[in-house]
Amino acid sequence: MISKQTIDKIFSTIRVEEIVGEYVQLKRAGSNFKGLSPFHEEKSPSFVVSPSKQIWKDFSTGKGGTAISFLMEIENFTYPEALRHAAKKYGIEIEEDLREISEEAKNAQTEKDLLYKIHEVANTYFQEILWDDQEGRSIGLAYFKERELKDDIIRKFQLGYSPEKKNAFTAYALEKGYTKEILEKSGLSIFPENTPAGVDRFRERVIFPIHSFSGRVLGFGARILKNNVKTAKYLNSPETEIYHKSNVLYGLNQSKQAISRKNGCLLVEGYMDVISLHMSGIENVVASSGTSLTTEQIKLIKRLTENVTILFDGDNAGIKASFRSIDMLLTEGMNIRVLLFPDGDDPDSFARKHPQEYVEKYIENEAMDFIDFKAEILLRDVGNDPIKKAEAIRDIVKSVSFVQNALKREVYLKEVSNKFGLSEQSLFNELDVQKQITQNQTHHVQQQQKEKAAPKMEIVPLEKEKEDPFLFDVLFMENKLVEHMLAFGDIILKRRNEQGEEYQITVIEEILHHFEEEQYAFLVKGNEIIITQVREGIQKDELRSGNFFVSFMDEEITTKVVDALIPLDDLENWASRNIYPPNYGDKVADQIQGDVLLHKYRYIDYLITETDKELDLYRDSDEVKYYELIKKITLLKQASMRLSNIIEYSPIKGIYGDRRR
Repeated sequence: MISKQTIDKIFSTIRVEEIVGEYVQLKRAGSNFKGLSPFHEEKSPSFVVSPSKQIWKDFSTGKGGTAISFLMEIENFTYPEALRHAAKKYGIEIEEDLREISEEAKNAQTEKDLLYKIHEVANTYFQEILWDDQEGRSIGLAYFKERELKDDIIRKFQLGYSPEKKNAFTAYALEKGYTKEILEKSGLSIFPENTPAGVDRFRERVIFPIHSFSGRVLGFGARILKNNVKTAKYLNSPETEIYHKSNVLYGLNQSKQAISRKNGCLLVEGYMDVISLHMSGIENVVASSGTSLTTEQIKLIKRLTENVTILFDGDNAGIKASFRSIDMLLTEGMNIRVLLFPDGDDPDSFARKHPQEYVEKYIENEAMDFIDFKAEILLRDVGNDPIKKAEAIRDIVKSVSFVQNALKREVYLKEVSNKFGLSEQSLFNELDVQKQITQNQTHHVQQQQKEKAAPKMEIVPLEKEKEDPFLFDVLFMENKLVEHMLAFGDIILKRRNEQGEEYQITVIEEILHHFEEEQYAFLVKGNEIIITQVREGIQKDELRSGNFFVSFMDEEITTKVVDALIPLDDLENWASRNIYPPNYGDKVADQIQGDVLLHKYRYIDYLITETDKELDLYRDSDEVKYYELIKKITLLKQASMRLSNIIEYSPIKGIYGDRRR
């Protein structure tokens, strides 16, 4: 296991805004950063990152935590995997505490873990063959050199080579202890009935590893170099538990920082397009790798930017088929431009012909918006045929109908109106028709999906019991006091005792004293865990507030801590509107005093109702116990009245208003 010293070093070194910023486009909002939730579809940003507190909070889903918990959530990492990923990013050497590794833990590898591991082993193997093996150098490396790739780019994209021998890698992996089953499930090896030794899927091909957003190898693309072989030029890994091609973009791991920094993404078709642009210094580029663009791929880009420029070969016969991609990008709220390279060129060849500055300026100056692009393609062969021209314009308006923002739609229609000399009203009428067609198609698809779905059992909902208002009130105040301990625990309060003498006490100590004085039994398990830890800290002369608990590997506690440290008000940047409301915690001393009193008041009311329930149990069976309970209720009601008067005439009422029920 990773040693505690290493874990502490990782947490003290990593920056949450840097790790989250690789997945979410963040914008400064006061002392925090804001962005769109990566876990939930939304139009207004509700995702907050606090650099000062080193935590994040997603108000749309309620999730929150540290940089490590974010990696676990977004990448489906285990805790050790997230730690190792962060350590690698920040150059922290991992120290293992061997005493804590049991044999059971060593062997407790899931199939998913093994798939990641075998891909990592294969990736290293293919690279070693490329650089260190004679066949790899003379065939694989020679091919990349012929394509003018430099060593640093070959290493950056971890390119490799799979040798001619039909089971070279399979034999290597079996020798290392990997099973036939895992090799077959990974897609790296095939085991036909008449070939028990297995066959390498990618033999005699140069290898392009396909990485996840965070850099883990998920699969491979491979190009055959012989022209006389009747087989597909490119071969990809099959779908596996870890590789779903519709959820992956080639080059995203190497390009994500540039995409975020430039607030724009270049979308190309092939591996070499991405690599050549990187070599020319243009790094904000990804490829759909020969698959049709998917909604999942678009959402990966949208985490980093809403601006996409599609780069096409000048003579690409599939350009018209790309119209579907344009409509999908528009549906997801992306801003689109399209560039056609001169005939005979593609992004790969164009980037190798020209210097970086020329390529960047060419893309910037020659890229068209989607209206001009579709008009150029659709009207290329129309001539003077009015029917064909009308069909082309209808096709353009159809794309506009996919734009979600009403203002953008109107601007685009004005552009179409000016371009073709048509009235805006006729275009708006056509837009309504196209929107209706789209809605009908969507409804039809949804209806088919419903019909295919398994029949649902009719469930008669049970009538919910009415919530106990007394229980709700005391729970609310219990949570609030614990939140105060987490958010303001080490703040020192000035108080006076009954003799009028001033003394100092921390927020944690004052609230803890209140709980102990009341002999309070916690109603929320998470709160009880926190208070136990706080008590343990005080015994060790430690004040354990929010920062102590923020890295707890307990989702309930982590969420509670983040809620306390990033209140809902942090979602708004009021200062940008010249509005300066009082901040949460501006009057801590009065807030704590008021909430302690209010918790005491509501706890007494809760005890009265609970004691009242007991009366019926002893009314006829135990007269002594019955009158003891009557006496208890009387004393509790007297205490409640005294507290009511204190709250009524206390100056703290001005902060909260009348906070009693």
